[in-house]
Amino acid sequence: MNLATLAVKNVWRNKLRAALTMVGVAIALVAFILLRTVINAWMAGIDYAAKDRLGTRHKISFIMPLPLHYVEEIKQVPGVNGVALAQWFGGKDPNNESSFFATIAVEPSSILDVYPELLVKPEEKQAWIQNKRGALIGDALAKQTHWKPGDRVTLRGTIYPGNWEFEISGIYRAARPSVDRTTFWFHWDYLNDTVEARRKDKVGWIVSRIDNPGRAAEIARAIDAKFEERDAQTLSMSEKALNVSFLGMVSAVLKAIDVVSVVILVIMGLILGNTISMGVRERTHEYGALRAIGFLPRHIALFVLGEAVAIGFLSGVLGLLIGYPFVEQGLGRYLEENMAGFFPYFRIAPATALLALALAVLLGVVAAAIPAYRAARLNVVDSLRRVG
Repeated sequence: MNLATLAVKNVWRNKLRAALTMVGVAIALVAFILLRTVINAWMAGIDYAAKDRLGTRHKISFIMPLPLHYVEEIKQVPGVNGVALAQWFGGKDPNNESSFFATIAVEPSSILDVYPELLVKPEEKQAWIQNKRGALIGDALAKQTHWKPGDRVTLRGTIYPGNWEFEISGIYRAARPSVDRTTFWFHWDYLNDTVEARRKDKVGWIVSRIDNPGRAAEIARAIDAKFEERDAQTLSMSEKALNVSFLGMVSAVLKAIDVVSVVILVIMGLILGNTISMGVRERTHEYGALRAIGFLPRHIALFVLGEAVAIGFLSGVLGLLIGYPFVEQGLGRYLEENMAGFFPYFRIAPATALLALALAVLLGVVAAAIPAYRAARLNVVDSLRRVG
């Protein structure tokens, strides 16, 4: 038997305290994993952004429209091999006002060419293209609303007031985890033919596929230069940069989550430090006896640190065992099915799991540093006189 074995066995000297400590640290660790997964889910759009797509919007603001003829002009820019228009609609399901999902007017054929990760059955694709009032919805939205191909639905317009009737033509699935599976896509022509004259022939933004991702910045500059002298100037950027700009709206929330995750780490350290300090104080007499029979100060310090590492590691394993079913299988599945617009992919990243386990062990060592130092400096005579 060596010091490491003794340290691990000593963890269970006080079974109730050890169990409560591990449960406390594990719960804090689950909260840490949850917060980091929320951040990772928000960043999924950046991490999985296509390198061969550019987004073009109005230079001043995303909410200002662009003229329709810009679509044809962008097609003429060298390096662009596919263009799709899009317009945010802002529709709501009158039967479920609290439900949020993106409603976007597009040109069906071009949007599916530019976004090949939208997987649609051939017959449903044709049905959507041929039906001017047709709509294509994500599988998560279909599950949430119980809509199916052939259903007639009515949405209440917010940006474009009124009741708008649609027919569900098909359901798409996603080839990438970052794709929003709750989007409601419908014909831009249907919208354009219905709105008042001042809003006709306007698009919200334009998406382009390019032939060489290495020339993305060059092609973006060429697109913007084409409209530099126009009344409506443009700002083109990579899909990743476009997603980053969207995240700028919630940057304060992400920073707050970061701060809370740090607070949780401090709480974990305090829990571990309290348990380890109590154990060292109770075993002062034992440490004195070990010193008396020849153990060196470094042996005592390693004994304390070894126990802290064991508690931290076991707590980390327990946290992961609780975290995976709770965060990924429970809460994650719910968010992906009901809030896919915000969390299309809510899974614990392997790096997050390893980081959580490593932090549990590291915090155990840090929390034990002062108790281990004090135990190593104990006077043998005073230690043997002390009972607890």
